Amino acid sequence: MSQAIDAARLNLILTDLRLPAIKQGWTTFAERSDKEGWPAARFLAALAEHEVAQRDQRRIERHLADARLLPGKTLDGFDFAATPMISKAHIMALCAGHTWIDVGANLILIGGPGGGKSHLASAIGLALVENGWRVLFARTSDLVQKLQVARRELALEAAIARLDRFHLLILDDLAYVSKNQAETSVLFELISARYERRSILITANQPFGEWGKIFPDPAMTLAAVDRLVHHATIFEINVDSYRRRAALERKQQGAGRPATRATIKNVQPAMPTPNQPETSTLPPAQT
Repeated sequence: MSQAIDAARLNLILTDLRLPAIKQGWTTFAERSDKEGWPAARFLAALAEHEVAQRDQRRIERHLADARLLPGKTLDGFDFAATPMISKAHIMALCAGHTWIDVGANLILIGGPGGGKSHLASAIGLALVENGWRVLFARTSDLVQKLQVARRELALEAAIARLDRFHLLILDDLAYVSKNQAETSVLFELISARYERRSILITANQPFGEWGKIFPDPAMTLAAVDRLVHHATIFEINVDSYRRRAALERKQQGAGRPATRATIKNVQPAMPTPNQPETSTLPPAQT
């Protein structure tokens, strides 16, 4: 009876201290500790490491939900062989984030439709989230429309400020913003507000010389491009549409579902060993 009372009291204390992982798993660790004769310090370290690992996993899961990334788009699923102008080693280095996100630099992916720009942008975003950065993926036209609503409600500055919590803002399909003063002006204000402070990743179908089709004012076009490229890594993906290639392959192979499909797997972390902290990353989808 005394042990049951002590366990109930300990659970209440752990709840007050906001240590849910220890509350859920301390009995398992205690049984192992008793069986293997751990010293008290080893037992306490194992519990603390377990709590920290679980917090890291919950944080990544929250940030992944906030990021709104394209499902199933991972670096493992990106066809680097079909895009020889993209160095996988360079992309992997960028996924660490420190060399460019720390200084508010940008990343720009330019190329025709179907070249894998959106896939690569989302995959980079996923890797950055797993490495602790906060990311938001959005179609440029959708985000611009939301910012227009904020402007009409006299809350544009606050709306742009709220985006500051994201270290990286991925603006997908820049070309599909309507060429009118209302939309392009809020886009320009967003770019200006993040300049040298917070990073932007942009995918665009047109080269810079054709961005006059997006911004109606030539001066605004020049100013927007200047801010984006001042501190930027630029990749030009000049390849045939992967959708067209896939359609041709399906035609050659006959009807039917492909043998493999992208999936998202959620794997529960194993209990850490007493001397080794638990790692907690969301495994990339396999294709």
